[in-house]
Amino acid sequence: MIALTDHDTVGGVAEAQQAAAQQAAAQQAAAHAEDTLSLEVIAGVEINAEGSWGDLHFLGYYLDLESPLLLERLAHMRDARVDRAREMVSHLRSMGMRLDWEEVAAIARGDSIGRPHVARALCNRGYVRTMQEAFDRFIGRDGPAYVPRRRMTPSQAIETIFEAGGVPVLAHPVHSGGGATSRIPEFVTYGLRGLEVYYPHHSPEDVDFLLSLCQKHGLLATGGSDYHSPSAHAGVSLGTLDVPYACFEALRDAALSSS
Repeated sequence: MIALTDHDTVGGVAEAQQAAAQQAAAQQAAAHAEDTLSLEVIAGVEINAEGSWGDLHFLGYYLDLESPLLLERLAHMRDARVDRAREMVSHLRSMGMRLDWEEVAAIARGDSIGRPHVARALCNRGYVRTMQEAFDRFIGRDGPAYVPRRRMTPSQAIETIFEAGGVPVLAHPVHSGGGATSRIPEFVTYGLRGLEVYYPHHSPEDVDFLLSLCQKHGLLATGGSDYHSPSAHAGVSLGTLDVPYACFEALRDAALSSS
């Protein structure tokens, strides 16, 4: 199984599910049924939430991709991302960098526009050598061209996932702002169902700590690679993080019980 959880969009989920179905059909046509492998693509999303306490991400699994509230709020978030990226390009231009909005949009190729696309444009123009350098020097949180992102509150993010029939999970709790682990009881009152326990940057001690919190608050344990793309400035390679299969089974059972 694999979960596709892009930031603030579900635009690629249907395509991924269709590709998995086509691959399974091709295998069945070319081999004996017992030799085929099936791939389940879970409809997911990663929603950004922020407040005076810091930055948090909430994962949603097994979503109804036609949910009106989900689509409306994600569209609002994507519009805000475009406005933010435009403002960053404007700042960079005022600093003497000849960037065009059209080239940033072309790099995104119709995807939800964000800072990585601005970073890539800076690379393409030769202003930086790597995307990481673009973040470090210009568009990171302390950079001269940084623009804060408009985000949902935690309660809104969890509500959006829940209303779309999904299972809300707090992403990488140990590496989130605002003392995320201390606020878990609050998030549970909003409808939180799980914690992302298995994560590339969680130490064995972090995993044990988060498993204890799951047991204490009756939450699911999930995991993910946080893989973005081959050229992304963070995360790990796809498929390199071992997540116990039991996590998937428990997540699927939770989704079925709430549907």
